[in-house]
Amino acid sequence: MDRFDYIVIGGGSAGSAVAGRLAEDGTRRVCLLEAGGSNNNLLVKTPGFMPFLLKNSNYRYETVPQKGLNGRIGYQPRGKGLGGSSAINAMVYIRGNRWDYDNWAALGCTGWAYDDVLPWFRKAEANERGADDFHGAGGPLFVSDQKWANPTSEAFVESAAQLQLPRNGDFNGERQEGFGLYQVTQRQGERWSASRAYVEPLRGSANLDIRTGTVVEKLVIAQGRVTGVAIRCGSKREVVHASGGVILSAGAFNSPQVLMLSGIGPAEHLKEHGIEVMLDKPAVGSNLQDHIDYVSGWATESTVPIGDSLAGTVRMAKAIIEHRRKRTGIMTTPYAEAGGFWTVMPDAPAPDVQWHFVPAVLEDHGREKVKGHGFSLHACVLRPESRGTVRLNSGDATAAPRIDPNFLEDERDMAVLRGGVRLSHRIVDAPPLTGYGPRDRHPINLDDDDELDQLVRSRADTVYHPVGTCRMGGDEAAVVDPRLKARGLEGLWIADASVMPRIVSGNTNAPSIMIGERCADFIKASSV
Repeated sequence: MDRFDYIVIGGGSAGSAVAGRLAEDGTRRVCLLEAGGSNNNLLVKTPGFMPFLLKNSNYRYETVPQKGLNGRIGYQPRGKGLGGSSAINAMVYIRGNRWDYDNWAALGCTGWAYDDVLPWFRKAEANERGADDFHGAGGPLFVSDQKWANPTSEAFVESAAQLQLPRNGDFNGERQEGFGLYQVTQRQGERWSASRAYVEPLRGSANLDIRTGTVVEKLVIAQGRVTGVAIRCGSKREVVHASGGVILSAGAFNSPQVLMLSGIGPAEHLKEHGIEVMLDKPAVGSNLQDHIDYVSGWATESTVPIGDSLAGTVRMAKAIIEHRRKRTGIMTTPYAEAGGFWTVMPDAPAPDVQWHFVPAVLEDHGREKVKGHGFSLHACVLRPESRGTVRLNSGDATAAPRIDPNFLEDERDMAVLRGGVRLSHRIVDAPPLTGYGPRDRHPINLDDDDELDQLVRSRADTVYHPVGTCRMGGDEAAVVDPRLKARGLEGLWIADASVMPRIVSGNTNAPSIMIGERCADFIKASSV
C-alpha cells in the first residue's frame, strides 16, 4: 500500500493541481502528502472569516530581523493544510503581466513566455463570465465576480478615475493597467481553494491516497534518483516509495527546506547542520523575492466601512446569518475588494506598483485590534530588486526555516514604494472617498523623502508572495530545468512558486496553480 507511481509533497495551490491532474484519468496511483489538516470547515469556506485564519491553518512563520525595516521581525503567514495558502488568502485572482512571462523566456526558461502559459491558465479556470481569448470556462478553479462590495471600494475606483487613472474590468485580459474590483476564487459565495478544485473531487478514489497530518522528513535518494519519501505521522515513521518519481510542491519556504534536509543545497550550510551532502546546489534557498508592501490607513466617522463598533458588530452578526442561508452579503468579502496596477517609475517595462483596497483598518497584518471604522490601502513593489534567502534553523523537519527576504536592501525598491504610497494618498484625497471624512492614521509630510522613508521602514512588510528559492532556468546552476525536472537528480520535479526565476507582477496563487497544471502535463508527456 506504500508504493505509488507518484508522490506529491504538499497539498497547496500547485500541489493540489499536480496531484489532481495526475490522478484524474485513473491510470496512475498518486499519494498526496500534507502536513496540515483537510481545511474542510466553515472558517475556511466562508470568505469573511479570513481574519480568523491567522490563528488557524497557518504556519505563522517569521523572518530574521530586517535591516531595511529598522531591524523589525517580519510576519510570514503561510497556509497549512489542503489548499495551502489558497485556503487562507484573500482569493484575488491575478496572473501577472505578459512582460513577466516573456522575461522568464528571455532568461532561459524556454516555453514559459506569455503565449506559452496562457493555455494553462485557461485550462485551469472556470470563469463565471464565460470563455474568451484570455479566459477559460471549463476548468476546476472557479473564478467569480464579487457578490458584494463595500461602497467605499466602489468609491476608491471612482476616486482613482478622478485622477485620470482608467477603470479596468479585467486585470487578466488585454491590459493590466487601471483600477477596479478584483475577481476572486469563489464559487457561489464560498472560498474555492485549490484543494476544492483539484483534490476533493477525487476523495475516495483508488488512484489518489490523501494523507494529512504527515510530516516529510526527507527525500529518499538511491544512486542519483529520488525513489521515495521518509515521513512521520505522529510517532510513526515510514518510507513511501514512488516508481515514477516525486513532485515537491511545499512552497517557497518549505520546498528548499525539504531539499536541504535531504542533502540537496549549499554544501557548507548543510555540513553546519550535520547533513550529508547528496548534491551541492547553492541555488537552493537563494533568490528569495517577495512583494514589499506598505499599508496606509484612514479612520472614518462613517460606519459604512467594516469596523469594530456596536453598529459594525450587529451588521456582521446579521451578515453571518445571511451567508449561512443564502451565501450572499458581507461575508462573501475577500477584504481586498478593489485595487489596481500603475507605473510610477519612468523606466518600468510594465506597471510597477499594485494596490489592494480594504474597507477596514488593518494594523500589523490584522493582528492588532483597531476600534472604530475606516479603510486601508496597500501599495506593493511588483518587481523588487532585493534578494533574500531561505536556510535551515535546524535539522528538525518540524522547525521553521530561517527566512530572510532582505526587504528594501536595494534602494530602487524604496524609490518605487515612495511613489506608490504618494499615489495612494492622492487617490484618497479625491472624491468620492473624501465624502467619508478619512483621517490619516499616520500623518507625515509626504513631500519629505526622509520622513516618508522612515515611516515606510517602520511599518512595511510582506504582502504574502514569496517566490524564487528553487529557481527554474536553462543554466546548469538552476535548481530545475524548464520542464520542472530537478537538475542533478532523476525522479524529482518541483512545482510551486519557488521555481519562478523572477516574481510575477501580481498575486501568486493563480500562477502557482498554472505551474502545477504544467508540471502534471510535463510528467504525463515524459511517461508516455
